[in-house]
Amino acid sequence: MEWREEGVLLSAQKHGETSVIIQVFCKEHGRHAGVVRGGASRKIAPILQPGAQLDLAWRARLEEHIGTFKVEPVKSRAAGIMDDPTALAALNAITALLAFTLPERAAHPVLFHHSVAMLDLLGTNDAWPVAYLKWELALLEEMGFGLDLETCAVTGTRDDLTYVSPKSGRAVSAEAAGEWADKLLPLPPELLGVGTGAANNVADGLLTTGFFLEHRLAHSLGDRPLPGARARLVDRLHHWNLAAD
Repeated sequence: MEWREEGVLLSAQKHGETSVIIQVFCKEHGRHAGVVRGGASRKIAPILQPGAQLDLAWRARLEEHIGTFKVEPVKSRAAGIMDDPTALAALNAITALLAFTLPERAAHPVLFHHSVAMLDLLGTNDAWPVAYLKWELALLEEMGFGLDLETCAVTGTRDDLTYVSPKSGRAVSAEAAGEWADKLLPLPPELLGVGTGAANNVADGLLTTGFFLEHRLAHSLGDRPLPGARARLVDRLHHWNLAAD
C-alpha cells in the first residue's frame, strides 16, 4: 500500500533513537500517522515543525499498518512567524485542535482547504484573529456541531441577533432574550460574517465557540480536555489586545 500527497504537519513525536512518528492532515487521506526513519536527525528534524506543508510519500505492507513516510519540505510556516508569538500561538492552536478532533484517516477536504488558508494568513494579514474565529466555527460545522445563526430561535427574525443559546446552538435576538440574556452566549457580528474585527468582539466570539468546542465536541470525544494550546492562544490574544489599547 502506498500513496503520495501534500499535507500539513500536526505533530511529531520521537520514536526510538532516530525515528519520529508524525501526524499529518491531508486533503484525501485526512489525519494520518506514520514513521519517519531518521526523523530525529539534524537534517530532517528542522523540517518536522507543526504547521509545515510537506510532500508526503506513505508506504505500508498492509493498509491498517502505521506505515512509514518519506517527507520533503514545501513550506515552513513556523519559521516565518517566530518573531510573532501570538501568530505562533495560533498556529499551535490550529494544529493541536486538528490533531485532537479529526478522526483517523477520514477525508475532510473542505476543512483541509480552510485550514491551509488560515495557516497562510498568519504573519501576513493583521485580520487573522477574525479569520481564526471563523475557522473555529468551520471546525464545529465540519465535526457535526455547527451553530445555527441564521434566524432567532424564538421569533424567527433575522434582525438584532445578539446571543447564542448554549443548549441549542441557535441565535437569539435581543428582544427575545429578555430576562434570560445573562444565561446566553454572546453573538458578535464577526460570527455572522460582518463586523470590524474589534478585539472585544473577537474575544466574545471565542468565548462562544470555545463553549461548544468544550461542551459539545470534546464531550463527544469522551470528555477529554481541549488542547492547552487553544487556551494559550486566547490568553495571548487578550494580552495582545490590551497592549494594542
